Amino acid sequence: MPKESAGILLYRMRGAQAEVFLVHPGGPYWAKKDIAGWSIPKGELAEGEEPLAGAEREFREETGHAVTGPFVPLGTIKQTGGKQVHAWAAEGECDPATVVSNTFELEWPPHSGQRVAFPEIDRAAWFSLDEAKVKLHKGQVELIERLQTLLQG
Repeated sequence: MPKESAGILLYRMRGAQAEVFLVHPGGPYWAKKDIAGWSIPKGELAEGEEPLAGAEREFREETGHAVTGPFVPLGTIKQTGGKQVHAWAAEGECDPATVVSNTFELEWPPHSGQRVAFPEIDRAAWFSLDEAKVKLHKGQVELIERLQTLLQG
């Protein structure tokens, strides 16, 4: 069974232009990856967890901020490897300078026997929709397109 994740695509309006809030994964594997290296705040669902509740929890854990609705469903996408990502859009604000992420441990350097803690998210930023399509993991670009359709309707 494919893994399931859930996330929130936070957006804000700047005049007639929408901007989206994206996060960059922490750790050594993502340190130098910028193009197609960003993500919406999201993460794996706990067993039996409702997807929207998981999306809200993941946003809090990865940014240190709570997001409030209303939440508009963007549907489910499939990422590389078959992972399913359930996503919602919400209009709101989040200051990237105040983001505080949870951490994860990784053996680093590889085969060293040393475990090092890294932030799950090392930075966050607001991007125009066109910029976001370049910055996001390719599998998540469809979420920007769905948001555009939603905002135009």
